[in-house]
Amino acid sequence: MQRYVNTAQFDMLDRHTPPFPVVMDGPAALRGAQRVPPAAVLGNSEFCDVTVERDIGTLWVRLAADAPVKFTPALLADLRSLQDRIATRLQGERRRAGADRLRYQVFASRIPGVFSLGGDLALFRDCIRRQDAQRLRGYARDAVDLVHANATAYDASVTTISLVQGQALGGGFEAALAAQVLVAERSARMGLPEILFNLFPGMGAWQLLCRRLPPREAERLILGGRTYSAEELHALGVVDVLADDGDGEEAVRRYIHAHQRHSHGRQGFWRACESAAPLDKHELYRMADVWVDTALGLGERDLATIDYLLRAQGRLAAKAQLVETPAEMLMEA
Repeated sequence: MQRYVNTAQFDMLDRHTPPFPVVMDGPAALRGAQRVPPAAVLGNSEFCDVTVERDIGTLWVRLAADAPVKFTPALLADLRSLQDRIATRLQGERRRAGADRLRYQVFASRIPGVFSLGGDLALFRDCIRRQDAQRLRGYARDAVDLVHANATAYDASVTTISLVQGQALGGGFEAALAAQVLVAERSARMGLPEILFNLFPGMGAWQLLCRRLPPREAERLILGGRTYSAEELHALGVVDVLADDGDGEEAVRRYIHAHQRHSHGRQGFWRACESAAPLDKHELYRMADVWVDTALGLGERDLATIDYLLRAQGRLAAKAQLVETPAEMLMEA
């Protein structure tokens, strides 16, 4: 398996990286546990709120309410830096026993109505017009690194969970799929609209969907361009836990409590599955390279479609009340 960070790199990080500060959250905080000042936590992430519930060994990473609704280069860099710190902490915990170690990581969003709208379409459009393959490839590989680290659970004894509340489209859906467990509230909407502007999702959607669906069904989701409800995806087996609206975080906690007794065995099983059928990062890079080549071949009509989606994203980012997703609006246009 392609390791996320090798042992020598971790040893270096252990010597030179300061401790990973976190805020206590949940029941432990209510019992008066010591808190790290919020400013110290936010210093580690420009766009995320990071908290720990020690009583259930869970690290929560939530996009802040004012974070970008799409994966801009700055957001990708921030999340990758945070992943490096998490990986360092998890590697350090391997060398010591203890019931208080981190056993779960949850990725969620505090952006109203949005988990993530996916890739940076403005950057895509600019790179396509300029035929800037190098910049577009660098962006794609950064996104692959983000997905791979989460999908392989940092090659550590931790369970990764996505909590989708709102819309998760394109790269946002890929990010949600990267977790080992996907929890979604009933009103959540997810889909891969890239085919609507003559492209395809190239940062792991195929490989991640094929871990949950037969290949032909995964192909149908990718090439259909549809946006699905959380209930539809739960019926298909893509969503693991379906929660009522507003109950998503408690649904995550219930899942953790239900499986906590056997978390060691479950994590071992997932690591064994990863060893038997690894998610190869270089394979993801190769697919992303094809995505870049395909993107650079888009024509003016396709770029006009991207412009339409950008305007829809802008209205959503401005907190306009959109009943439909941008992809649904495009299909009806």
